[in-house]
Amino acid sequence: MATRKKSTRKKASGRKYGDAASKSVERAMKKRGKGTLRSGKGGKGGKVTSREQAIAIGLSEARKKGAKVPAKRK
Repeated sequence: MATRKKSTRKKASGRKYGDAASKSVERAMKKRGKGTLRSGKGGKGGKVTSREQAIAIGLSEARKKGAKVPAKRK
């Protein structure tokens, strides 16, 4: 009988983003669709039309609220 060695590889940790983060991004995307999403501090910047920017704004808001979101890339 040969003994089997256990795998030393780690399992995938699962989801990177929490439910609160996903809701925040969803909210930002809906605002973008309506044309009311704005960039900048206090929404004083221009109107956001880019999908990627809308996602970034949603994740940023989620981070401020303390949701489970990975840190920004540097």
